[in-house]
Amino acid sequence: MKKHIRKVTRVGKRSLCIVIPAEIIDELSIREKQKLTLRRSGKKIIIEDWMK
Repeated sequence: MKKHIRKVTRVGKRSLCIVIPAEIIDELSIREKQKLTLRRSGKKIIIEDWMK
């Protein structure tokens, strides 16, 4: 798998964002306004579809 390096950007006072590369978005069929869940697994962040 090719590594994608991204910078973390501040949005507001307490929120941060990371831009997900378009090819990953396409592979996972993520749509605009789709609800996703985030959970921590050790030092990793797992992003999953909300409906799973």
